[in-house]
Amino acid sequence: MQQDTAPADGGKLIVITAPLTETIDHAGYFIQMGMASLPLWMEGFLDGKYPKWREVEYNEDGSARYMPAGARLVEAALLREYNPEDIVSCYPDDLDKFIGPRTRAVAVSTHNPLGVTFAAGVYTSIFGSSRMPINSHYARKMFEKIKSNPHRNNFKVIVGGSGGWQITQTNSYEDLGVDCIVEGRAESEDAMRLFRNAINGEALPQQLDVAHPKDRNDILVPTKRTTFGVVEMTTGCGRRCQFCVPDLNPQIDMPKERIMTGVRANVRDGNKQVSLATEDMFIWGQVHTSTPFYFPNREALLDLYSEIVNTPGVEQHVLSHATIAPSVVDPLLIEKLSETLLPKSPLHFPYLSSHPLKKALSPLIGLETGSVRMAKQIMPSKGVPFSIEDWPSVVIEGLRVLNANNWFPVMTLMVGNPGETDEDVMATLDLIYEVERRGLFAFFIPSIFTPLHDTRMEHMRGVAETSELSPLQWQLMMKCWKMNLRPGNYSWWAPAAFRVGSIAVWLWKLRKLNGPNFTWPLLMFASAVPEKLMEKMGKIYVGKPIKTKTRKELLATVRPNQLQYLREDCGDLPDGWKPAGKSLEVLKAEVLSSTD
Repeated sequence: MQQDTAPADGGKLIVITAPLTETIDHAGYFIQMGMASLPLWMEGFLDGKYPKWREVEYNEDGSARYMPAGARLVEAALLREYNPEDIVSCYPDDLDKFIGPRTRAVAVSTHNPLGVTFAAGVYTSIFGSSRMPINSHYARKMFEKIKSNPHRNNFKVIVGGSGGWQITQTNSYEDLGVDCIVEGRAESEDAMRLFRNAINGEALPQQLDVAHPKDRNDILVPTKRTTFGVVEMTTGCGRRCQFCVPDLNPQIDMPKERIMTGVRANVRDGNKQVSLATEDMFIWGQVHTSTPFYFPNREALLDLYSEIVNTPGVEQHVLSHATIAPSVVDPLLIEKLSETLLPKSPLHFPYLSSHPLKKALSPLIGLETGSVRMAKQIMPSKGVPFSIEDWPSVVIEGLRVLNANNWFPVMTLMVGNPGETDEDVMATLDLIYEVERRGLFAFFIPSIFTPLHDTRMEHMRGVAETSELSPLQWQLMMKCWKMNLRPGNYSWWAPAAFRVGSIAVWLWKLRKLNGPNFTWPLLMFASAVPEKLMEKMGKIYVGKPIKTKTRKELLATVRPNQLQYLREDCGDLPDGWKPAGKSLEVLKAEVLSSTD
């Protein structure tokens, strides 16, 4: 409830906030993912499963006990210049307790304020006539609260985070009451100058691009609790995918001790969970070394993760983003990481995991497409050190290694890429069906192509609306979700209930929303008609078997000058291999001594 009087102390000079749905951390990653994608009318389903999701924790002064890592970064940057008494991070419902006549800047961190990211647009469209995801609804409530504050004329609203581009591209400044969008990191001097200008009452630019730090020593590590215990591990990736925003950033890995500072700060403030923020966990410890980053530094990674999970107070650890090629390069690394991380994983997959307690690991990995032709255009270096020509083999072999060690990744796909043909979609279906045939498993998350701001594909157009999806594209999406739900359909009653429920929702709502191209893929999804029969009827395409290379065959394709970086203890070594850093003479001497 909005207060009638200003805060007794006149309010804080700078107030930092974020949407409630992006701040909560006690219900797990999956509720945040759901709120970012599902339409508002489905909020009740989440309420039923997580009835206490709106409950948050407070510090003694009423400030937020935890905030998204991006908001904490802004706070850490500001604390270099301003007194702690001048700054507060608070939940949206508490803004009126801290905004007063003294307030000069309200900083907002948001990831998906308008619901136009990869998954949000497609799933709100599929499941509801409203295109507004739950997260967007709460973001708008937050902006409305700021906009209607009685002291609004005294302060500037500065928005940062990965969702700022949505406001810029839709020109929603006035609607949301935003003065300035900042693209970039808070450590920048340009960002700090922006706050100085706001405090001095000066006009701000509507949009400001600020530089990314180029040196690891210039990156700040917040020393307060973050949502999900997120601590930054790396920036950038290095694979240079055409659609990716984070890969435009320089490739930097944070020093271990600074990562541990963030971990210990979270534990100190009551967090029991830690997650390292990265675009690819496997590059850590190998950035700017003499070894190419796509040959993981096994010892460094095992040392880092071991110290994290063995830190007193850390009860849970959740993996962030990764790439799949390193699991082919170094399967022993995956095995060793599993031994280290599985005991602290909060994820349990009873019908998938071979772990005694059925624990599992689920990093986020980009699959994007199964079409080699399309992969060459949008992500030619995705599979290095392997050729993109072998992308399907890399995916199958990598998934085999991961599944064998109880890693069941969440893998994203992009449907409707610019220039995508039916043959490209069929190639992706071939790969998905091959995964199923081989008894492998991943959570495949398909979404419609989104031309993200500042990427190399920002001006390209693919499928923009679900109504534009072809029957094959619909089938790809529904086949993925049919496979995703397989672990939950092992009871005797679940398949029948699921089948009836899917058809009922289609009859009630979805057939009108999504058109005739959706009908047969939906019936396939519901298992209402056998897939083989639908194939004979010409209604769906059942992917054809594909021949893939084994790990040994893949390793034989590595460039000769990079063979030295393969690990001997993983086996499958190709002809011509010799370990890095050893001359042929030394190798011969070792061989001779071993035969004496």
